[in-house]
Amino acid sequence: MSTDATGTPSTDASFRAALDAFAARTRPLVALDFDGCLAPLVDDRDAARPTPRAAAALAALGDLPEDRRPLLALVSGRPLEPLSRLAAPPAGTALVGSHGAEVRLPGDDAATAPLEEHERALLADVTAAVRRVVETHPGTDLEPKPAGAVLHTRNADVATASAAARAVVDGPGRLPGVHALRGKDVVELAVLDVDKGRSVQMLRERLGADVVLYAGDDVTDEHALAVLDPAAGDVGVKVGPGETAASFRVADPDAVAEVLEHLVAAFSR
Repeated sequence: MSTDATGTPSTDASFRAALDAFAARTRPLVALDFDGCLAPLVDDRDAARPTPRAAAALAALGDLPEDRRPLLALVSGRPLEPLSRLAAPPAGTALVGSHGAEVRLPGDDAATAPLEEHERALLADVTAAVRRVVETHPGTDLEPKPAGAVLHTRNADVATASAAARAVVDGPGRLPGVHALRGKDVVELAVLDVDKGRSVQMLRERLGADVVLYAGDDVTDEHALAVLDPAAGDVGVKVGPGETAASFRVADPDAVAEVLEHLVAAFSR
């Protein structure tokens, strides 16, 4: 497990070499988390935007000639509608929302988030239970999703956040058919068994990628980083501190932008 900073392409020769080898492959996929990766973490989740540098680098990847352009994907815990609206990704970018419960691939008319009748009923119960927790824990917030309910605790004090998370995990989180995912200041209860690792594997297969670069900052991104195969040319990038399965680490969204800028140059050669 990697725990120390390994630098950025401007300072780390092994990182540059891995990115250059990735760009030389036939059908590479660049898959990125949004919050904390392209966009800084903010208290108001509706105010999140990619940094100008990250947005410009991602747009530049999307503007490359077709024979040099990588496959692009955003893989987020956010629902697809706000993800698409806030990230404004290049045309043709595959979108995975709600950790994999919603998927829109290039050419799809609409996202897929199919729920059976019993899952819809369970989702209603879970959402109502999380709402009750929010009502009694100041500073917490409920985010409804097409296949889950999310408790946000970023704006609560530490004791309240801990109590709210415990109430959600030990209450509706224990219902049969509910899957609890913990992230930075969030607890998500999903009625579908999904995670970012399976989402990346799905994208690899459905898009026909022969190699994948994935970058993310949250503990939920570790599922995706863990399914990568560096020996086969995959590149995992951890954004920020924490234990990780990634081979490389960068500090923040500006450093992610530097990675994307390096890729633009590598794909343009």
